[in-house]
Amino acid sequence: MVFSSLEFIFIFIPLFLLGYYLMPQKWRNLFLFISSIVFYSVGALDSPAYILLIIASVAVNYLVSRFMVKYPEKKKLILTIGIIYNFFWLFLFKYSDFLLSNINAALSFIPSFELSLPSFILPIGISFYTFQAVSYIIDVYRGTSEPADSFIDFGAYLCMFPQLIAGPIVTYRDVADKLRSRNFSFFEFSDGIKTFILGLGFKVLIANPCGKLWGNLSVIGYDSVSTVLAWLGILAFSLQIYFDFYGYSVMAIGLGKMIGFTFPENFKRPYVSVTMTEFWRRWHMTLGSWFREYLYFPLGGSRNGKYKTIRNLLIVWFCTGLWHGASWNFIIWGLIFFVLLSLEKTFYKDYLERHRMIGHLYTLFLIPLTWAVFSITDLPSLGIFFGRLFPFLATVKGNVYPLDFLDPLKDYWLILLVGIIGSTGIIEGVFKRFKNHPVTALCLSAIFLGAVYCMHIGLDDPFLYFRF
Repeated sequence: MVFSSLEFIFIFIPLFLLGYYLMPQKWRNLFLFISSIVFYSVGALDSPAYILLIIASVAVNYLVSRFMVKYPEKKKLILTIGIIYNFFWLFLFKYSDFLLSNINAALSFIPSFELSLPSFILPIGISFYTFQAVSYIIDVYRGTSEPADSFIDFGAYLCMFPQLIAGPIVTYRDVADKLRSRNFSFFEFSDGIKTFILGLGFKVLIANPCGKLWGNLSVIGYDSVSTVLAWLGILAFSLQIYFDFYGYSVMAIGLGKMIGFTFPENFKRPYVSVTMTEFWRRWHMTLGSWFREYLYFPLGGSRNGKYKTIRNLLIVWFCTGLWHGASWNFIIWGLIFFVLLSLEKTFYKDYLERHRMIGHLYTLFLIPLTWAVFSITDLPSLGIFFGRLFPFLATVKGNVYPLDFLDPLKDYWLILLVGIIGSTGIIEGVFKRFKNHPVTALCLSAIFLGAVYCMHIGLDDPFLYFRF
């Protein structure tokens, strides 16, 4: 079940909210926990064992936190066991095929050598709830967070459906107080509905059409598109992935407000950055914070000299790329960011920050190129696409119609324009300033009706970050 579906909007959410607010407050965490498992189960019907996996994650991490408190002299060993448990399942389901297939490729010179691939289906949201679980047990180990008061409270936290599938990555200490006690606020509830509708519009009315344009390029074949259409396509994907993931995060924040929780901001106008360093600080902020707090700083951060700082950045960005997917293009994508951020840190970051116009041009040129590496998992196809972006790099000659961009531009120019304007933060700025104005209510009603119509006719593509 996804947020941008008629079943979620007209069946799940009304029934959930009705039961949630009819329930006495002391039972709401239990109701939230059970409802979240039901929500998750809808997407895991083909693999019911994955429902048991997430429940086991709740149980194991809850016990790890309690055992660390009960046996403080052994808490480092207990923490290690907990971390290994969490990452074992993530590795098994997400990376085992990738590792074994690369071993097969490396040892292909040995006759009859071939390891069988398990070909697991990736459990929905495992990358997100694994990172939340690990952050929880590390915080309890460090003493920066108290262990959950009860198994139910912890289950409500880890499985909370608004942010279970694709974040934002919420630490336990972010919501611990609200788990213990939260009161209904009509203002917050109303604000949550408005925020949810805004995010729904971003996803359905901007991200999905942009995704259609980008998808058409792969249907045509990268070797058969003109340079202009290639750039138009990667612009569309840049807008798609932003409004797709940002739209999900906004909807999650809105849903959280409806039930009394405040989730952290996950995006902050990343496309207006003047450096790639700034871009990543504004993009998927909760993931960046997780890697800084639980990997970069424990490795030493930037405290131990230039070379160890570079080493730490390399490790973080290798892991960041790998977190997004078990494919070489994601690793390359992470390493590209490592190179860019290292160069900025060493040479020209200050210059770009002083000369902001140059900085904006620099990031607006590089960001779509990094998204091309992110999106195209097949490396030969990626090479062909870059040959279309930069014809002087082309090694494959195809039958290219130089005016093939005219029809897509005619069909999608308005969506692209709205997306470009929206990526500057203007829409959110107007929304925050006038969200209680009657005109805003009319605009949100139109957005909601437009999104519902698009979902009704089948334009309800799943969120891109579900695959991670």
